[in-house]
Amino acid sequence: MIEVICNDRLGKKIRVKCNPDDTVGDLKKLLAAQATLRRPPPSGLTSPERAAHLPTGTRPEKLRIQKWYTVYKDHISLDDYEIHDGMGLELYYN
Repeated sequence: MIEVICNDRLGKKIRVKCNPDDTVGDLKKLLAAQATLRRPPPSGLTSPERAAHLPTGTRPEKLRIQKWYTVYKDHISLDDYEIHDGMGLELYYN
């Protein structure tokens, strides 16, 4: 197991544990599960209206992972890109 740190450049760093033989697409799925927008619902709403404002997450296909100018492709494994334990990557929302 390795731990990858993704910085979304909006003030949030996400730490994800994954295997070196996982693909970048698998990493995106793990990141999408944790990269929810956490803003509070407006006050004065009833319970069903508050439930409609809960964070729903981010779709993995809308994420882009890169390091400097190298954009990582979904079908290639982390080991092939030589992504190791504790490595920091950049996370962008498309």
